[in-house]
Amino acid sequence: MKKWTKINAVLSGFILILSFNLSASSDTGNYDQVKAKLQTILGTSVSAIGDAPVPGLLQVISDKGLFYASQDGKYLFRASIYNIDEGMRNVTEDALGAIRLDGLKKFKDDVIEYKADNEKYVVNVFTDITCGYCRKLHNEMDQYNDLGITVRYLAFPRGGLKSSSYTDMVSVWCADNKQEAMNKAKAGGTVATKNCQTQVAEEYAFGQKIGVNGTPNIIMPNGSVIPGYQPPKQLEQALKALM
Repeated sequence: MKKWTKINAVLSGFILILSFNLSASSDTGNYDQVKAKLQTILGTSVSAIGDAPVPGLLQVISDKGLFYASQDGKYLFRASIYNIDEGMRNVTEDALGAIRLDGLKKFKDDVIEYKADNEKYVVNVFTDITCGYCRKLHNEMDQYNDLGITVRYLAFPRGGLKSSSYTDMVSVWCADNKQEAMNKAKAGGTVATKNCQTQVAEEYAFGQKIGVNGTPNIIMPNGSVIPGYQPPKQLEQALKALM
């Protein structure tokens, strides 16, 4: 019963995939033309384009996320592709997981880390200093650390790059003691205004690219995502399930 419920939930995505497949051009040598067309019309930056897991479709990785397109670039859609023969494996999520893990490497020296003394797991968390559930997660940091979970923060100012949240997060990332500044900001305190070269804007853009649309957003060690707050014990159980 559960399997049929899952199939029904994604059925509309399969219908879209099949319709595009039937009308797709057989020409696979026009990646540059499709890329240019999408960038011009949508105003988005395409970082990679190639064959999708479904014949007749292209997989497009852009600064606004992962899309699929017909070979002629006429049709574009966002959906998840599932492999029925492999137990409804989410092929799209697998691709996004690889993109997340690869992209995190760029920010490994810019995260604000709360390291567990007896580290067993490492999670990367997109956070905003004004978000209620982000503050709840932060208030329980000692509990996460006691369970062996190291938390590494990336910036995701929900209001965008022109918001006061962005300015405040830049100040946190520029502080001499980043953890102290983060603790103060999460408690609702005023952070001393500072400016420097940070990757806050780049982290926000990366979050958009991999589908982050809210905070907290937890990237697990295998590249999968848990959108939203997870209590310490519940997060520990999810991490154990990956081992």
